[in-house]
Amino acid sequence: MKKYYLTTPIYYPSDNLHIGHTYTTVAADTLKRFKKLLGYDVFFTTGTDEHGQKIQEKAKENNTTPKAYVDSIVADIKELWKMLEIDYDAFIRSTDPHHERCVQDIFTKLYEKGEIYKSKYKGHYCTPCEAFWSESQLVDGKCPDCGRPTHIAEEEAYFFKLSKYRDRLLKLYEDNPDFIQPESRKNEMINNFLKEGLEDLCVTRTSFDWGIKVPFDEKHVVYVWIDALSCYLTALGYGTDDESNFEKYWPADVHLVGKEIVRFHTIIWPALLMALDIELPKKVFGHGWILFDDDKMSKSKGNIIYPEPIIELYGIDAFKYFLLREFSFGQDGTFTREKFLQRLNSDLANDLGNLVSRTISMVEKYNDGIIPAPGIEEEIDDSLKELAIGVADKVEAFVDKLNFSQAIEEIWKLVRRSNKYVDETMPWILAREGNTERLNTVLYNLSESLRLISILIKPFMDKTSSEIRRQLGLKDEVKWADALTWGLLKPETKTEKGQIIFPRLDIDKELVKLNDANQKLIDERSNKKKKDEKEEEKQTNTNNVEEYITIDDFEKIQLKLGKIIDCENHPKADKLLVLKIKIGEETRTVVSGIRKWYNPEDLIGKNVVVAYNLKPVKLRGIESKGMILAAQDSTGNLSLLTTLEELEDGASIS
Repeated sequence: MKKYYLTTPIYYPSDNLHIGHTYTTVAADTLKRFKKLLGYDVFFTTGTDEHGQKIQEKAKENNTTPKAYVDSIVADIKELWKMLEIDYDAFIRSTDPHHERCVQDIFTKLYEKGEIYKSKYKGHYCTPCEAFWSESQLVDGKCPDCGRPTHIAEEEAYFFKLSKYRDRLLKLYEDNPDFIQPESRKNEMINNFLKEGLEDLCVTRTSFDWGIKVPFDEKHVVYVWIDALSCYLTALGYGTDDESNFEKYWPADVHLVGKEIVRFHTIIWPALLMALDIELPKKVFGHGWILFDDDKMSKSKGNIIYPEPIIELYGIDAFKYFLLREFSFGQDGTFTREKFLQRLNSDLANDLGNLVSRTISMVEKYNDGIIPAPGIEEEIDDSLKELAIGVADKVEAFVDKLNFSQAIEEIWKLVRRSNKYVDETMPWILAREGNTERLNTVLYNLSESLRLISILIKPFMDKTSSEIRRQLGLKDEVKWADALTWGLLKPETKTEKGQIIFPRLDIDKELVKLNDANQKLIDERSNKKKKDEKEEEKQTNTNNVEEYITIDDFEKIQLKLGKIIDCENHPKADKLLVLKIKIGEETRTVVSGIRKWYNPEDLIGKNVVVAYNLKPVKLRGIESKGMILAAQDSTGNLSLLTTLEELEDGASIS
């Protein structure tokens, strides 16, 4: 069986997803369903890129931890994918433990191969994009990706030798003309980034700590693109004890991404894979944006359209159909609620819904709900059949090019032709005249057209396909090959009339309903956020309330005076010191997180207060038997506790 591996971007969960994010995942899910229908063994990966400065700042704004912040949004994302019946095989999170271990292994391997080195970076930094830019890359002094202002940042960092891969990347594009699609994206990469040469890539940060630690230098965290891009590997089990899925499905057949991250997937990603000696993906497709009134959707602009209200009001299939039909996948397109509702009326209600309703109703009315065997044939029948059996090949060709809009248009040519066939043959006249043989042919041909349509729309509109087949009296199991042949519908099949699958809408009324539903969701999320913040504040206040203990509680704690006789930096942790403390006749090892305030040599000979009877615990591989006490003020200054007078070590404190 042929294998197929496809991915969406690893979404950045700084906020709830809008229809622009949904677009990619709906396309990927459709592609998976289509390939499975053709007999492929398909693996589909999606997920979330959860580290970085922006997430850390968002969490701080919301009075929570980064992990708690992303956990809430990831839960909403998974719920949305469930609502849309997205059939993914792996949902990878960059906070998954096996992914974090693998990224550390990848980073170490690149460092040991000499592909990564340590230096300092100074440049224009865009916090929302988490990207450094050179002066020449800025557009009107702003970030070339998002258009926001940048600021000068300087810090110690590790760099990947991206510059050495320029020629290999150009050769990759030359030898594999379909590697970047559409063609315009490839020209952008060559002219905007490769033509003048590449700079080495900053791959770590020290100005925040929400990320995967560099295993041999823990004040550095691995920068977003090594971390996020590696998800495509770790989702398949790369770097674990079980790499069977990686061996089976890699390389990816296609990475579906938004046009704003094509650079990372077609320059940085292949260069990293080259450095790791891993086979390259076959294709990266950079689709366009869904705009709102010709502007990119943004929460700050107040023009976000969320998918949930649309799905709840009009169903999964109407939403998917609009996304895939309205926009050409490689280009930008503008979403308006009016366009959406007009498309529902014209294509789904007037065309497909009307065809299903007319056909099933006429079979019921003129033949008691039994699909008849065809009788007298005429030339007009041949034109319908010829069109019908040619659609599947055209659809397959367009989907292979990820041209979903044109693929659906080919199906709708058959839908519209079938409706026209009704008007041309006028079954009601045939019934009135008693021309049963000719009427039977018309009814059969219309029913057979619907059978073919039910297969052709299956990857795009699964529920609608199933409902059409139910009304035709057919099983819901379909084979793509059955759309290539006319006449497979068996006469004498009993139809079962149902509700109109897409009723016609009053657009003015629906606009109000849709606007209200979207605003209601925005308000609900805002209120939930405020409620969570109040709960967090309440919890904080509760924690700050003084809790009294008794003298019996205090006597459980043994405090003793100890003398530091040796002190050194912890070999595996930047924040820890390892102290040897003499307490009477005993010498203990205590690990303490005070490296920020004290140098090891300054502490030797000092007397400190030790919590003596704490349960021993291992800190980064070294057992700590006790804890030294310290005081810290509101400005962050810290001082170890000692006694006013010089006393012998081992003295008890009470």
